[in-house]
Amino acid sequence: MDTTLWIVASLLAIMYLVSGVGKVLIPREKIAGVASAAGWVLDFSPGAVKAIGAVEIAGAVGLVLPALLDIAPVLVPLAAVGLALVMAGAVVVRIRRHEPWVALLDLGYLALCVFVAIGRA
Repeated sequence: MDTTLWIVASLLAIMYLVSGVGKVLIPREKIAGVASAAGWVLDFSPGAVKAIGAVEIAGAVGLVLPALLDIAPVLVPLAAVGLALVMAGAVVVRIRRHEPWVALLDLGYLALCVFVAIGRA
Protein backbone atom coordinates (compact mmCIF):
# COMPACT_ATOMS: atom_id res chain seq x y z
CA MET A 1 0.00 0.00 0.00
CA ASP A 2 2.86 2.35 0.83
CA THR A 3 4.36 1.86 -2.65
CA THR A 4 1.01 2.62 -4.26
CA LEU A 5 0.66 5.80 -2.20
CA TRP A 6 4.15 6.92 -3.22
CA ILE A 7 3.42 6.29 -6.90
CA VAL A 8 0.07 8.09 -6.84
CA ALA A 9 1.41 11.01 -4.78
CA SER A 10 4.45 11.36 -7.05
CA LEU A 11 2.40 11.32 -10.25
CA LEU A 12 -0.05 13.83 -8.80
CA ALA A 13 2.85 16.02 -7.66
CA ILE A 14 4.36 16.03 -11.15
CA MET A 15 1.00 16.83 -12.74
CA TYR A 16 0.19 19.65 -10.30
CA LEU A 17 3.72 21.06 -10.48
CA VAL A 18 3.64 21.28 -14.28
CA SER A 19 0.09 22.66 -14.25
CA GLY A 20 0.86 25.18 -11.52
CA VAL A 21 4.05 26.45 -13.13
CA GLY A 22 2.17 26.88 -16.40
CA LYS A 23 -0.54 28.92 -14.71
CA VAL A 24 2.00 31.11 -12.93
CA LEU A 25 4.32 31.75 -15.88
CA ILE A 26 2.10 31.70 -18.97
CA PRO A 27 -0.45 34.47 -19.63
CA ARG A 28 -4.02 33.26 -19.34
CA GLU A 29 -4.87 34.21 -22.94
CA LYS A 30 -2.10 31.93 -24.17
CA ILE A 31 -3.26 29.12 -21.84
CA ALA A 32 -6.79 29.44 -23.24
CA GLY A 33 -5.45 29.18 -26.78
CA VAL A 34 -3.58 25.94 -26.13
CA ALA A 35 -6.61 23.67 -25.71
CA SER A 36 -10.36 24.01 -25.74
CA ALA A 37 -10.51 22.50 -22.24
CA ALA A 38 -8.38 25.38 -20.95
CA GLY A 39 -10.96 28.05 -21.83
CA TRP A 40 -11.99 28.26 -18.19
CA VAL A 41 -9.04 30.57 -17.48
CA LEU A 42 -10.83 33.38 -19.31
CA ASP A 43 -13.60 33.19 -16.67
CA PHE A 44 -11.08 34.24 -14.00
CA SER A 45 -8.83 37.25 -13.52
CA PRO A 46 -5.12 36.85 -14.28
CA GLY A 47 -4.39 37.12 -10.56
CA ALA A 48 -6.84 34.34 -9.72
CA VAL A 49 -5.27 32.04 -12.32
CA LYS A 50 -1.82 32.74 -10.90
CA ALA A 51 -3.12 32.14 -7.36
CA ILE A 52 -4.56 28.77 -8.42
CA GLY A 53 -1.20 27.94 -9.96
CA ALA A 54 0.62 28.90 -6.76
CA VAL A 55 -1.71 26.69 -4.71
CA GLU A 56 -1.08 23.81 -7.10
CA ILE A 57 2.69 24.25 -6.78
CA ALA A 58 2.48 24.35 -2.98
CA GLY A 59 0.24 21.27 -3.00
CA ALA A 60 2.63 19.41 -5.30
CA VAL A 61 5.54 20.11 -2.98
CA GLY A 62 3.42 19.16 0.04
CA LEU A 63 2.43 15.81 -1.47
CA VAL A 64 5.98 14.51 -1.59
CA LEU A 65 8.58 16.58 0.23
CA PRO A 66 7.42 16.23 3.87
CA ALA A 67 7.22 12.44 3.64
CA LEU A 68 10.44 12.19 1.63
CA LEU A 69 12.42 14.25 4.14
CA ASP A 70 10.48 12.88 7.14
CA ILE A 71 9.92 16.44 8.33
CA ALA A 72 6.32 17.08 9.38
CA PRO A 73 4.80 14.21 7.34
CA VAL A 74 1.39 15.31 8.65
CA LEU A 75 1.53 17.94 5.91
CA VAL A 76 1.09 15.31 3.18
CA PRO A 77 -2.59 14.55 3.90
CA LEU A 78 -3.22 18.27 4.41
CA ALA A 79 -1.73 19.03 0.99
CA ALA A 80 -3.82 16.23 -0.53
CA VAL A 81 -6.99 17.62 1.04
CA GLY A 82 -6.11 21.09 -0.22
CA LEU A 83 -5.66 19.80 -3.75
CA ALA A 84 -8.91 17.83 -3.45
CA LEU A 85 -10.64 21.11 -2.62
CA VAL A 86 -9.05 22.74 -5.67
CA MET A 87 -10.35 19.87 -7.81
CA ALA A 88 -13.82 20.16 -6.25
CA GLY A 89 -13.82 23.78 -7.39
CA ALA A 90 -12.64 22.65 -10.83
CA VAL A 91 -15.54 20.20 -11.08
CA VAL A 92 -18.00 22.99 -10.26
CA VAL A 93 -16.44 25.25 -12.92
CA ARG A 94 -16.55 22.44 -15.51
CA ILE A 95 -20.21 21.69 -14.79
CA ARG A 96 -21.11 25.38 -15.03
CA ARG A 97 -19.29 25.54 -18.38
CA HIS A 98 -21.17 22.43 -19.59
CA GLU A 99 -17.99 20.33 -19.87
CA PRO A 100 -19.13 17.07 -18.24
CA TRP A 101 -16.37 14.84 -19.67
CA VAL A 102 -13.63 17.09 -18.37
CA ALA A 103 -15.46 17.27 -15.03
CA LEU A 104 -15.16 13.48 -14.84
CA LEU A 105 -11.40 13.76 -15.31
CA ASP A 106 -11.26 16.35 -12.55
CA LEU A 107 -13.31 14.00 -10.34
CA GLY A 108 -10.69 11.34 -10.99
CA TYR A 109 -7.93 13.66 -9.78
CA LEU A 110 -10.08 14.53 -6.77
CA ALA A 111 -10.47 10.82 -5.95
CA LEU A 112 -6.72 10.26 -6.20
CA CYS A 113 -6.10 13.20 -3.86
CA VAL A 114 -8.59 11.76 -1.36
CA PHE A 115 -6.86 8.35 -1.68
CA VAL A 116 -3.52 9.94 -0.75
CA ALA A 117 -5.09 11.98 2.07
CA ILE A 118 -6.69 8.91 3.64
CA GLY A 119 -3.66 6.70 3.05
CA ARG A 120 -1.22 9.14 4.61
CA ALA A 121 -3.45 10.18 7.52
